[in-house]
Amino acid sequence: MATQDESQEVIMEPEAKPKEDELLCENADKGDPESVCHTEGGNTTSQDSSISNGDDADDKQEMVDLKIIWNKIKYDLKIPVDSTGAKLKESIHSLTGLPPAMQKVMYKGLLPEDKTLREIRITNGAKIMVVGSTINDVLAVNTPKEVIQQEVKAEENKKEPLCRQKQHRKVLDKGKPDDIMPAVRGTKERLPTVPLSGMFNKSGGKVRLTFKLEQDQLWIGTKERTEKVPMGSIKNIVTEPIEGHEEYHMMAFQLGPTEASQYWVYWVPAQFVDAIKDTVLGKWQYF
Repeated sequence: MATQDESQEVIMEPEAKPKEDELLCENADKGDPESVCHTEGGNTTSQDSSISNGDDADDKQEMVDLKIIWNKIKYDLKIPVDSTGAKLKESIHSLTGLPPAMQKVMYKGLLPEDKTLREIRITNGAKIMVVGSTINDVLAVNTPKEVIQQEVKAEENKKEPLCRQKQHRKVLDKGKPDDIMPAVRGTKERLPTVPLSGMFNKSGGKVRLTFKLEQDQLWIGTKERTEKVPMGSIKNIVTEPIEGHEEYHMMAFQLGPTEASQYWVYWVPAQFVDAIKDTVLGKWQYF
């Protein structure tokens, strides 16, 4: 019996050893991450102390520092040199709020979207010029004509007649020009095939109006120069009969959003007023 007990003791000792190994591994898990874990086969393993957060690839990329210039403002941008032009536009969007579709990015010419910065040979400190307007800017400029016309009409109703205002009286007081075209009150005629001439502008100089329908332009000619205005850029036309000479009108072409952008013409024959409005604002006259 004594021999059997001794034999059992010899057998039980190796069974307890794996538990000790497990305990050592557990301690290694809870303690120093570099702790060594002994296995039953006598091998050792060590736990890795570094955990990837997903940024390792970005950290290893070659970066390039750029100067982004938009709307006279400079921005600093650091971006991987293997980024495409399209990716650069996205980064510019984050900096400026300017959507990629609205951007014109230039570096030694228009920057291609499908090539990388490395392929374009952009280096550290390179200046990238950006041209473009935000959506809000575009909406502010492209105010619908109907809205502007309503606003102008509302303003007119609040004011005294235009022909009595001081700024217009100094032109009208010069009297009717000698070479003005004949006018007929109470009738409507199509535009003549020749320019409307003999009228005054706001400075009292002679002005003529030529309607270039094939080019969709209104030519405003003076002695000094001829200004070619796209008809689509004219937001509204304001007219009013001249007191005492109702067969003639004073007329303003709204070239921008404010009154300061109105171009005034005086002594416009009344029979052509409707034809001028229809032609410029979109209701075409057919001859």
